[in-house]
Amino acid sequence: MNRIYRTAGAAAAAVALAASLAACGGDSLEKTKGGDASTEPGGGAGSLVVGSASFTESKVLAEMYARVLSDAGYSTSIKTVDARELYEPALEQGQMDVVPEYAATLAEFLNKKANGKNAPTVASPDADATVKALRKLAEPRGLKVLDPGKAVDQNAFAVTKEFADKHHLKTLSDLGKSKQKVKLAAGDECPDRPFCQPGLEKTYGIDITGIDPLDVGSVQAKQAVKDGKDQMVLTTTTDATLDQFGLALLEDDKKLQNSDNVLPVVNAKKAGSKKITDALNKITRVLTTADLTELNKKVDAERLKPADVAERYLKEKGLLTK
Repeated sequence: MNRIYRTAGAAAAAVALAASLAACGGDSLEKTKGGDASTEPGGGAGSLVVGSASFTESKVLAEMYARVLSDAGYSTSIKTVDARELYEPALEQGQMDVVPEYAATLAEFLNKKANGKNAPTVASPDADATVKALRKLAEPRGLKVLDPGKAVDQNAFAVTKEFADKHHLKTLSDLGKSKQKVKLAAGDECPDRPFCQPGLEKTYGIDITGIDPLDVGSVQAKQAVKDGKDQMVLTTTTDATLDQFGLALLEDDKKLQNSDNVLPVVNAKKAGSKKITDALNKITRVLTTADLTELNKKVDAERLKPADVAERYLKEKGLLTK
């Protein structure tokens, strides 16, 4: 299963997005972060639009990207949209200049876009191979995929700490060996996705008795596991609210999931310069999965603003010059 983003109404929203971007020309989007305009070739004439999906982590990453680019002298604005089906074409067309992405998920998205929905999978648990496949698909579309870092946000499975302690569980292999029957809170497509129910059964021998269709990592899904209605929930490796529900991740020790390393993707013509690459790479080199989880927690649990969380992190890591 690839990462799930809501795509309802994508076609209609795409039309609206294209119209709004065309109308504003990238100059009056959600917010602008100041900085003297740079006239460096390939720098988007000093004005860069950073795209973001509409979930917390993407918003925080977009804020960090915009801030380091502003620090490098660019005038930056952020545009938030609902789904990859909307922002990826905008990135190709130069209506957006940079977006935070996930290696395996984007690779499979572009693979199916280029080769059809039944195309053989190109992503894998090998990060280098996945990024190589992604670049092969992205470059003909005018996209430049920057280097991945240590931060990974991929599908993961959690149980209650009590359940884990009772059955001595630390890994998904442990769960399979325990022979416990498991009802899984997940998306309703889980029975058909190789990285969800079929993969758990085949790779780990886990006895999945049914799927409770409560979406991926939703409050309702985690509450169902906490209450004992379900035994396990499909979430992500950077879910910052697991502790609130008394849940713990089980390690994917046989690497069922593909490598969804976080990385920036830019429009090669407008934002492919060394100056932009160097600015974004400052974040990639230091950001970890644990960092992402903590950043998500500050927004989702502590109710801080993504922009404030991003600014504080960048300053703490010494990534800003002003």
